[in-house]
Amino acid sequence: MARPDKAAAVAEIVEQFNESAGAVLTEYRGLTVKQLQELRRSLGDNANYAVVKNTLTQLAAKEAGVEGFDDLLSGPTAIAFINGDLVEAAKGLRDFAKANPALVIKGGFVDGSPMDAKEIAKLADLESREVLLGKLAGAMLASLSQAVYLLNAPLSQAARLAGALQAKAEQDPSILAGGAGADAPVAAEEAPVADEAPEAPADEAPAEEAPAADDAAETTEAAASDEGDTAEA
Repeated sequence: MARPDKAAAVAEIVEQFNESAGAVLTEYRGLTVKQLQELRRSLGDNANYAVVKNTLTQLAAKEAGVEGFDDLLSGPTAIAFINGDLVEAAKGLRDFAKANPALVIKGGFVDGSPMDAKEIAKLADLESREVLLGKLAGAMLASLSQAVYLLNAPLSQAARLAGALQAKAEQDPSILAGGAGADAPVAAEEAPVADEAPEAPADEAPAEEAPAADDAAETTEAAASDEGDTAEA
């Protein structure tokens, strides 16, 4: 390939790297032209599937700042540059590879992070971003700040966390119900205690300190007796 053509090809790959949300590297050895066309149609608007030269892709990846591709660039290589839904593109590649074993998913990058073939497979297994992260938040009994962090996490991290959730769920399936278990608070223990009778206001004198009516009568009779004694004298 002439140097101008080579530079143009590298520039084109660099542009696709920069404009894509992710890319998945595949080996297509053994696939027919018709099968490649079927794969492109199955991906639809979610990805642009292109056959590339390894040496040019290596140069383009380095120029675009994409890491982790050097060891994957061997054999006949085609890249699915993901422009639409990342999960749907991963599902499309996984399903096509199941039906056509000649297609081998080698790895890629999503949200700027390198991913191996197993992580790409986990990404394809996601139900949806919201459902998955909701389960993760419940399983981890996350605080509000942790939950917000999870809901904003990139899909590459979500795929890795999905693997951790799957391993944890195999040990304790109850975590998929939102983390409810033996540690859940008991409603009866949280019931408020019945209100006690209100205390008397501080400025009200107790009933026992009020002057009794009998004491007042005795005082009056004593005064009258003293006046009678004085008169007799």
